[in-house]
Amino acid sequence: MSLTEYISDNLVEIYNDAVRHANLTIVAMLIAVLIGVAAGVLTYQRFALAALVTTTTASFLTIPSIALLGILIGLVGLGTTNVLIALVVYALLPIIRNTIVGLRGVDKAVVEAGQGMGMGRSRLLWRVRLPLAWPVILSGVRVSTQMTIGIAAIGAYVKGPGLGNQIFDGLGRFGAANSLNQVLVGTFGIVLLALLFDLAFGLVGRLTTSRGIRG
Repeated sequence: MSLTEYISDNLVEIYNDAVRHANLTIVAMLIAVLIGVAAGVLTYQRFALAALVTTTTASFLTIPSIALLGILIGLVGLGTTNVLIALVVYALLPIIRNTIVGLRGVDKAVVEAGQGMGMGRSRLLWRVRLPLAWPVILSGVRVSTQMTIGIAAIGAYVKGPGLGNQIFDGLGRFGAANSLNQVLVGTFGIVLLALLFDLAFGLVGRLTTSRGIRG
């Protein structure tokens, strides 16, 4: 059976795997953004604490994904929760680091102007610092999302949802009918999802960043 025939015959299953993969990525990124931006906001003015947070989250990336998923089996078992925790852990570093860098990079003259207008710390953060740091923060979110889409595929190893099931099923029966087609569908599907997410972030960046900052 050719690749196109395999896709035609299994379109519903492939579509469902792609939707589950996208949903898992979105949920993981929402959690990671909430944690990562909050951690960056709380530590960007405290250099020792910021270094500790970034070093800790950087160390998470040294753990092989299959090893982390295996460790989590003992804590939460197999399935979506296992994969979700791992994805959030891996996604944190770029978000935290870029939040810290973005907030520290805000022009002091702009902050002083806000203070001169009577803004307190909270208003300065929400009205001045975060909007100006947003393009840098979004860049970190964008990088984390691409990583998450790729790592989510390995989640099939612990019965997680997504296109990784196509890949693992194909590899598990490699040489049998349609095994290569499954691997190709899973691989190209993940690449396509990554491209779509990246295009979406490009659009979000244009819609949420003022022309002055983009320029």
